Amino acid sequence: MVLTECRRLLLAQSPRDQRHPGSMTTMTQTPLPTKPWLSHYPEGVPENIDISGYSSLIDLFEGSFRRFADRNAYLCMGKALTFAQLDIQSQCFANYLQTLGLEPGARVAVMLPNILQFPIVMLGILRAGYVVVNTNPLYTARELEHQLNDSGASVLIVLENFAHVFESLQGKTPVRHAVVTSLGEHLGLKGKIVDFVVRHVKKLVPRWSLPGSVTFTQTIKTGSRHPTRQVILTQDSVAFLQYTGGTTGVSKGAVLLHRNILANVEQVDAWLAPALHRRPIEQLVFLCALPLYHIFALTSCALVGLREGGLNILVPNPKDLPGLIKLLSQHPDLHIFPGVNTLFNALTNHPAFAKIQLPNLLVSIGGGMAVQKTVADRWQQLTGTPIVEGYGLSETSPVACVNPTTIEHYTGTIGLPVPSTEIQILDDEGLPVPLGSPGEVAIRGPQVMAGYWNRPEETAKVMTAEGFFKTGDIGFMDQNGYVKIIDRKKDMIVISGFKVFPNELEEVISRLPGILECAVIGVPDEHTGEAVKLFVVRKDPSLTEQQIQAYCKEQFTNYKRPKQIVFRSELPKSNVGKILRRELRDLN
Repeated sequence: MVLTECRRLLLAQSPRDQRHPGSMTTMTQTPLPTKPWLSHYPEGVPENIDISGYSSLIDLFEGSFRRFADRNAYLCMGKALTFAQLDIQSQCFANYLQTLGLEPGARVAVMLPNILQFPIVMLGILRAGYVVVNTNPLYTARELEHQLNDSGASVLIVLENFAHVFESLQGKTPVRHAVVTSLGEHLGLKGKIVDFVVRHVKKLVPRWSLPGSVTFTQTIKTGSRHPTRQVILTQDSVAFLQYTGGTTGVSKGAVLLHRNILANVEQVDAWLAPALHRRPIEQLVFLCALPLYHIFALTSCALVGLREGGLNILVPNPKDLPGLIKLLSQHPDLHIFPGVNTLFNALTNHPAFAKIQLPNLLVSIGGGMAVQKTVADRWQQLTGTPIVEGYGLSETSPVACVNPTTIEHYTGTIGLPVPSTEIQILDDEGLPVPLGSPGEVAIRGPQVMAGYWNRPEETAKVMTAEGFFKTGDIGFMDQNGYVKIIDRKKDMIVISGFKVFPNELEEVISRLPGILECAVIGVPDEHTGEAVKLFVVRKDPSLTEQQIQAYCKEQFTNYKRPKQIVFRSELPKSNVGKILRRELRDLN
């Protein structure tokens, strides 16, 4: 009876907030009667954001081009690109695309690392009225074929290092136009040296042949000779097809509209404001070590940076830790550092990082995967700045929850829902559970995708009738509105009827001295249904299985302890460094 009454109250409708019409989605909204997180918002952060002043993302970009024309927008391998240059070159690329005779809303795939060409082509695609299909340059031929066919992309912009992968797919995809660029093509004289080293010294460019392909430079020249054809876009036009990582099945394209991205840019901008008001800042400087083709860096670095008139320092290869640390030493003016747990962990375990001084660092943002306390503590000890952990998905553009940027210490939660966003925790029947109880995290807000590309049945599985997106993550919300993620629903291990969450085990085991990284999966067991299997990358080569077992005996009840321990030189990771438990399960 009490549970029924609680559910009735949680599902009760309240009047729609009419003050910020631009912040609402087109779905029918049924607000929760209480929003405990609002009373814990930092001073100056609004309850809602308003995007009604923009007709599309183009308004946002072109406003920044006018206001910040003389500022540097991007910096890569020593070469800067100003807002004015970004304006001209992206328009030229847009003009080039319009000469190809593509249909309205055509999809254009971008298969590039973090180089100057990326923001130029991304903005050019949008200005031409087309849709950006962000594509991982490290895709295998099978993965690339699936994404190109699923999206229906008719144009591909690819780095020459990966052109051979696309070559193997000739005639198997709808792509009819290929633009091939190099790491050095936009770097001037220095670029010629870079390309020589990459091609002939490091031999990182396999032979390829794509008849009819053009270079990036040729597209800019072609576009400069053709007039701009204005296109009409609205907030409901499709901007990006952002493909999910495919860690739980076939990769699906999240349809992100102009209004979804506009909303999330404004949400992140509003959330950053308290930290930015701490001291006068002439220009915000972002370190963009995460790949721009991933939604985290795309929004939090590239697009928020454009909104703020900031400088994005692009890192083509963040796995080159000595190179990244050297870059950090050259930029003591750095303000914003988005990263994932594995990147923060690798840096803090590198001896050279201890010598780095980042006196102007305002916010270190952790996302993409759970941030472990041991990593967060080391990061704050070395940089003086806590990791502000947040949470989001490709389907939410991505940011849904973030800790306040004014925190003094790592909290162990993913923070509070951002403005204009609601979070519910749902039980197996899709009904909200009381505060403090675990369930599936569900998100409603203007940043939530329109659906999966050409997959209405998949969209229906994840969207509730009230417009909440079901994330597949298990978590709970406390009395103050802070959300804690326990684990992925599909990663949960069931041992003799007891639920075991890998995140919990990994968090505790990672504290054992001598462990660099670890991952936990469930494996079949004839007695208990499933058992815990632990994979370890050692920091101390002398660390033994017996030492790990002894430590786990102290920390966990019997059924949670690993029954198998495997030492590896590395763990499989996604494009942003997220450890892929699925690949570890596939090894069994």
